[in-house]
Amino acid sequence: MMPIQIPIRSVQHYLYCPHRWGLLEIDQAWAENLFVTKANLLHKRVHEPNNHYATKAKKVFTSVPVYCDDAAYCLYGMVDCLEATKTASGINLHGLEGRYRLCIVEYKPTQPKNKTYNEDDLMQVFAQKICVDYTFGGDCDGVLYYADVRKRIPLPLREHFAEYDQRLKSVLQEMRINLANGSIPPIAKKQKCNGCSMKDLCMPSPQRRQGFRQLLQKIQENTP
Repeated sequence: MMPIQIPIRSVQHYLYCPHRWGLLEIDQAWAENLFVTKANLLHKRVHEPNNHYATKAKKVFTSVPVYCDDAAYCLYGMVDCLEATKTASGINLHGLEGRYRLCIVEYKPTQPKNKTYNEDDLMQVFAQKICVDYTFGGDCDGVLYYADVRKRIPLPLREHFAEYDQRLKSVLQEMRINLANGSIPPIAKKQKCNGCSMKDLCMPSPQRRQGFRQLLQKIQENTP
């Protein structure tokens, strides 16, 4: 039997905050704030079909669906932007002449203040790499693009592949156990919650969380 399929974006949610992920995926809760709105507007611009373009040496595609149904991953999702650059050592792509090297470009609205990138963002791109390589073949690169500083940050996906691969598989296993049990992970001790859109819905104590679940159940029972 195949494992539970996991959306790539869900990996980033889980690594950002497992408790928030549980509220989203298990309790089906949702709330937005300024940061979520900024991210949504950025991705809306990126995913516009007219943003596809091509030059003599490079072709750029947005909203590219990818997947990996290998039982070790069982992932699927969408890549913000996939760049294909002509190179003699690249791969063949259907409908295109020549050979190409692929590069994932994941867009984020704001660069972290005290570090080059967030681990959850890096692991999101690594999960995308697993799917892109599985879908198209080859060994793609990946970068994060921070809109506020208009800067690309290359990611060491190939250099630390074994480390990230082990981390991803471990996270996917944790997520599937929680999904199967319907259990929401506790809030981490050092979790930063100030910028989280779910802050007002997040219940630190089991008693408050149970009350929220009962309320959701009543709403669902009374909804035709």
